[in-house]
Amino acid sequence: MTLSASPSETDLDAGSDLAPVAGHASVSGPRQDGPLYQRLAAQYRRVMTAGALKAGDRFPSVRALMRQHGVSLATATRVCHELEDAGWLEARPRSGYFVRRQRGATLPAVAEPETSALPAAAQYVGLHERISAVIAMQQRYPDAMNLGGATAAPALYPGERLQSLATKALRREPALLTAVGADHGHAAFRQAISRRALSAGFTVAPADVIVTHGAIEAVNLALRAVAQAGDTVAIESPAFFGLLQILESLGLRALEIPTSPRHGLSVEALELALASYERIAAVVVVPNLQNPLGSIMPDARKAALVALCARHGVPLIEDEPYRELADTPSLKALKAWDRDGGVIHCASFNKVLAPGLRLGWITAGRWQARVAMLKFAQSRHNETWPQIVAAEMIASGAYDRHLAQLRTRLRAQREACADAICRYFPPGTRLGTPEGGLVLWVELPTGVSSQRVFERALVEEGIRVAPGTMFSNSDRYAHCMRLSCPAPFSAAIDDALRRLGALVARLANAAAGD
Repeated sequence: MTLSASPSETDLDAGSDLAPVAGHASVSGPRQDGPLYQRLAAQYRRVMTAGALKAGDRFPSVRALMRQHGVSLATATRVCHELEDAGWLEARPRSGYFVRRQRGATLPAVAEPETSALPAAAQYVGLHERISAVIAMQQRYPDAMNLGGATAAPALYPGERLQSLATKALRREPALLTAVGADHGHAAFRQAISRRALSAGFTVAPADVIVTHGAIEAVNLALRAVAQAGDTVAIESPAFFGLLQILESLGLRALEIPTSPRHGLSVEALELALASYERIAAVVVVPNLQNPLGSIMPDARKAALVALCARHGVPLIEDEPYRELADTPSLKALKAWDRDGGVIHCASFNKVLAPGLRLGWITAGRWQARVAMLKFAQSRHNETWPQIVAAEMIASGAYDRHLAQLRTRLRAQREACADAICRYFPPGTRLGTPEGGLVLWVELPTGVSSQRVFERALVEEGIRVAPGTMFSNSDRYAHCMRLSCPAPFSAAIDDALRRLGALVARLANAAAGD
């Protein structure tokens, strides 16, 4: 489908009307003022609104726009960027632009937390039995559709490419399976991580990269380096249940800081806590695509958080497993504002490249030597071949191509799942809309227990969700749950969300009748 011939760039700048779509004259609309690229973008919005270009259709290439409208490369490119920024188009690696699905009915956004009051006092964490019960129940239904995890489906990872690289590496160096790895990590991998840190806004020497078994081990090491049993650690609320398990295992108390579904941890509430409570040993935060909310801290808040912790001399532990899954891939890490080594940066490839590699790293700032000692005492060396494979993926450019494709796919899956939730869930539901990743935070109607939804969805419908009670040491999220969009959207996923929405509606009606 193409547009009919249109005036030249000079004519358009002089104020000529844009050409209508061939066969769809009604979408041409009245003449508009403004820069040429905006007027062309407005015409294509009318084209898509009228249905002449539908969701999933290929959008004309930049060169096609140049030929058809007689415009410059810069103008044609700005048309595409304008439509992409406004949510009308999505760029697919090596394929061009495609029309995005437009949201239908929407649900209210997840409520913002109260941040002006002093956070409740820290408590020892006691979630092990609760989390273990959830996991044990899930294991009894292995065939249930997983709509509660935070890891993408295996098909979305570059399995064949990784297998090929691993085979070649083992052919070159058969001893990789039998030899002991290098202290703190393989040199090529540490160099690759050092280079990639630049995209997160900071520099780190390869020698300061300590390789770990995922971000979980990195955070565990960081906490052991700066805190001891009985200490208080400030964390986001809600928080990833894996962090809560670490705090419980180390005998640490959790001070839950209200966290916005849009802007992340409340710097204001943390400041109140630092001024009011006795020593806080550390702050742990996921600044980019927080789990389970999906929030992203704006740069100004990241800078303020780093400065606040520096003023109080509190170690800031940054957990970064999701940053590269954001729709905007150029997000900065908290470490970018670190001037005195007070930020401990933890990251991982488990969510973005391959969970099976169990490959993470830590840059520990002032606590580098202690973390290195703890890592050696805890798990010695990481396997070498996964590090070689990851380093070669990065060096060849294959990793960045994979990331671009993964971000596009996850966005399509996330938006399709959100649309289905909006269609099928009852009034009173609230929905978070993160700008990246694969999780959605859902607030349920009044009186509906997410634990009850979890149990009945699993037993009656064969669907797994993550109840909100897993994400806090308190019961304040008993009415919330984490849903995920791990696989390409399908009729089966749509049907599962329809049945899940119907279950929530039944529970909401029963609660209203009590």
